[in-house]
Order: sequence, then C-alpha cells, then structure tokens
Amino acid sequence: MSNPAIVGFSGNITRPSKTRAFVDLIVQDIATRHRLSSRTYDIDDVGPSLGTAKWARDLDARAQAILSDVIAADVLVVGSPTYKGSYTGLFKHFFDLIDPSALRGKPVVLTATGGGERHSLIVEHQLRPLFGFFEAFALPTAVYATDKDFTDGVLRSELILKRAAQAVHEIAVLLVNKSGVRIAAE
Repeated sequence: MSNPAIVGFSGNITRPSKTRAFVDLIVQDIATRHRLSSRTYDIDDVGPSLGTAKWARDLDARAQAILSDVIAADVLVVGSPTYKGSYTGLFKHFFDLIDPSALRGKPVVLTATGGGERHSLIVEHQLRPLFGFFEAFALPTAVYATDKDFTDGVLRSELILKRAAQAVHEIAVLLVNKSGVRIAAE
C-alpha cells in the first residue's frame, strides 16, 4: 500500500471472523467518508513468521509489509476477540514487535468482541493501556460488541452501530483538525 491512510488490524486467528468484519466496517466507514485509502489485516494475513519472531526483522517480507502499513497509517482501527478476559496473545505479540515510539500520537479506534457483556471492559482495561504505552491517541469512544450483536457475521445492533458511528465522528474531527481547518465548538 503506497499511501496508507486508514489501517485496520484484527487479532483474530480464524476466518470468517466477526472481529475482522467489525474492524473493517469501521475502517470502510472512515475511508468512504474521507475518501482515503484503506486496508484491513488480521493475524492470518501476517502468517506463521509472527509466532517465531523475536524482533521485527525476524518477520518474513509479507509480515514486515503489514507491520510497516500499521506504523505508517494515519489512523489505526484495532480489534481483538476476547480470550480469557484479554486480547489474543498473537495480537499482543504483533504489537510487541513495534518500536515504542512508532505509534506516538497516532489516532487509534479501539474495538473488541466477545461472547457476552462480562468482557466489555477489555477495551478499557487491556487495549487502552497497551496503546497508552505507545503514546498513541486512543479515541475516547471504544466499541465492544457481543455475539448477539451480529447476525450471520454482520454487525446488526443499532446501539453498537451508533457507538461505532460516534468513534468515526471523533476521527473526522481529528482529520479535519490535522488538515488545518478550524472547526467551531458544537
């Protein structure tokens, strides 16, 4: 991707995936509204070199290209299925390979999926601290969806779609500000 603008990264390891579909829904909404290029990846796209990599240089060429796209993105949308109360291990390992300063100031939309409401705080207790470590700008609105919010792998919950739209709006404000255009207080 020559000029990545919006990049999604999902921590799922299976396909089809509700998490990837959820992340991609938000990525596509942002890209369409702002006429930006977009790409969504997951662990399966990164491939088997991720599991054995101790450093980013240990990744194969495809995995290094994905890592580069994530780092170069103007906006990052991340999501993970909830596994034992947290993000998946390979999701964390992927981000462990990134230099701590590489995501500084980058706007990040946090999303997660899980079997039920009891895991909803994954976005606040797991994802927000992870991206806080990188000094990324995690958007105020994080979005969590449960299995019941999907029908045939497609997000259908009006409440969750509305919350996702709120996060997309927050990105719009950042993109407008980044372009130098002043906006009036609402």
